[in-house]
Amino acid sequence: MKIRLCCAQLRARFSDGACSALLLLVLFTMSFGMRMQTNDDGQNTPARAQEVDHALAPRITVAALTVPSADDENPHDFAGLRNVVAFNRELISGSVPEGAAGFESLVALGIKTIISVDGATPDLARAGAVGLRIVHLPIGYDGFDDARKAELVRAVRDLAKPIYIHCHHGKHRSAAAAGAIAVSLGWFSQAQAAARMKVSGTAAGYPGLWSCVANSAVMSNAQIDAARDEFPAITRGSNLVDAMVELDEILDRLKHGQPSGVIASSAESDSVNAHSPLADASLLADRLRTLTLDAADDSSAVHSASGGVERVRWSDQQRALFQRHLAESVARAATFESVIAAAEKGRVSAREAESGEALRALSASCVACHKALRDARER
Repeated sequence: MKIRLCCAQLRARFSDGACSALLLLVLFTMSFGMRMQTNDDGQNTPARAQEVDHALAPRITVAALTVPSADDENPHDFAGLRNVVAFNRELISGSVPEGAAGFESLVALGIKTIISVDGATPDLARAGAVGLRIVHLPIGYDGFDDARKAELVRAVRDLAKPIYIHCHHGKHRSAAAAGAIAVSLGWFSQAQAAARMKVSGTAAGYPGLWSCVANSAVMSNAQIDAARDEFPAITRGSNLVDAMVELDEILDRLKHGQPSGVIASSAESDSVNAHSPLADASLLADRLRTLTLDAADDSSAVHSASGGVERVRWSDQQRALFQRHLAESVARAATFESVIAAAEKGRVSAREAESGEALRALSASCVACHKALRDARER
């Protein structure tokens, strides 16, 4: 009825042709407007759905980057990424992504999945913001066992590719993991994998990492299928007690046979020993760097003076004190690691006294923390 009245009014003012054209325009506008609204069921119509999808879509502002080649003889640096080395077009090794720029660079490189072999908790928020999945499978500077290698191999075989595998610096652990994976999947021989590790800058002072690649062989699908396929986004570390025990063991190894406090080079150590001075120095720095207040939370188990295990509640003052001592130890461990790394490059004679002093300073930090927190509680 309303449409007929509208037509009569239009004919009174316009010609029949103009009236028909104007009426069609009105009807089309009304129909389009109705389609843009939410339907009776409350479901999103095309316009609304498009708005929602746009809100959820990653906002990438970095232009596409040239993907490194497995033939490159030098590592690459990108915004937020260092020591980027391709082991093949589906597996790239490098450093931990730094800030939003690092994750945007990964997207610009076409990366679909991130595998972290670092001990630190991955940045899930930034990865999720750009639509990247993270799998956290930490390994040590002294190498990794067959079970962890199989997990890494299965992750690379099964997950969306290309895959970016990283540790902290992108030189040692991620390169060794990538090398072992490449050999296990039949992409590389051991020699080819070792050559790519050298491009990454993997130091000779990590015999455990090198042996993991040298001892790798092609795995069958049945062997790979037997590995765990949980692919965790975060792998939780040990509690404070376990962490302290491990740190004490590392310090003892570094001090063992060094009455003068001088650290021998890896060349002077047993070549098959995974716990070389450089490996232990890096492991010590890494463990301290990734040790957070979470490990010393109210529910942490600690050894009591009687030899048992008890639960303690840390005060705000104790937690602040722990944080201060930890920061000091992290800094001194980093200094010690750099000294040993310099010694590995042939400057042993010039660095011997300094390495001994750096180790003593680090040990002093541990003793001070024990006196302030552990020993004070046990008295």
